[in-house]
Amino acid sequence: MTHADGPAARIRESSLPMPSAASRTQRDDLRAATTRTWRRRLSRAALHIVLLLMAMGVLFPIYFMVANSFKSDRSFASDPLSLPTNPTLSKYVAAFRSADLGRYLLNSAVISVVSVVVATALAALAAFAFAKMTFRGREGIFRFMLPAMAIPSIVLLVPQFELMSKVGLINSRWSVIILYIGIMLPLSLYLFRNFFSSFPDELLDAAAMDGLGPLQTFLRIVLPASRPVIFTALIINFVFAWNELLLALVFLQNEQQRTLMVGLTLFNGLYSLDVPELMAGMTLATAPVVIVYLIGQRHLMRGLLGGIGK
Repeated sequence: MTHADGPAARIRESSLPMPSAASRTQRDDLRAATTRTWRRRLSRAALHIVLLLMAMGVLFPIYFMVANSFKSDRSFASDPLSLPTNPTLSKYVAAFRSADLGRYLLNSAVISVVSVVVATALAALAAFAFAKMTFRGREGIFRFMLPAMAIPSIVLLVPQFELMSKVGLINSRWSVIILYIGIMLPLSLYLFRNFFSSFPDELLDAAAMDGLGPLQTFLRIVLPASRPVIFTALIINFVFAWNELLLALVFLQNEQQRTLMVGLTLFNGLYSLDVPELMAGMTLATAPVVIVYLIGQRHLMRGLLGGIGK
């Protein structure tokens, strides 16, 4: 019986279809595709986790600052990480009274607005000349000005202080305004020139045929179409001027002329035990920058990328 079954079983086995090379290739391709899919999913999940941790690292200090600014000393001491159960504005009132934040806010607003407006206007005018007007040394002058963006402010601090001392501008807002304008100009000039370089020459030629001079062409034709880059320059310059500390700390030593950032630095030293009051001052310092960004955010990327495809 066993003898008879042996050959028959072998015959049956030999008659079964063998897996072809094509089917093996299909299985290998399916296995490789599955492996690639899982790798993509794992890499995407890892990327999301990293981005989530980064977002938490950025947002948590903001949450801590805003939440604790509405707390009392007892509420902060009991649980500094929780939301305020009984929100109060007492720390904002105390910050204005004890640290004179109102004066610091006014000084920062005046210095920031004047320096930003002047720097943006000068950069727009100069960039139009560099982009659309022909004169000797145009490219050389422009390339000479660009490296100024890479010079750290602290390197020029001593000669700037000596210069401002000789002209009597120490403890004057104008000293910081002039220095801020000089720092803002190179980057603003670069942004405006890139944007103006992509502006159609045909429109400028048509304006010239209608009798418009270069300044009239700039004001009537070019400037109204340059809203994205104008908002971009205004936002970038305002954020710098509002948050700048070193120059304001060195050149504005008089308490009546201090900016908000300088005042908060001293405020931290004098009132370091009252954390909610300090958080209230920092929230007030952050609010204008956030408001300016929210107003012009839809123009920001368009202005940064303007002329990039030229």
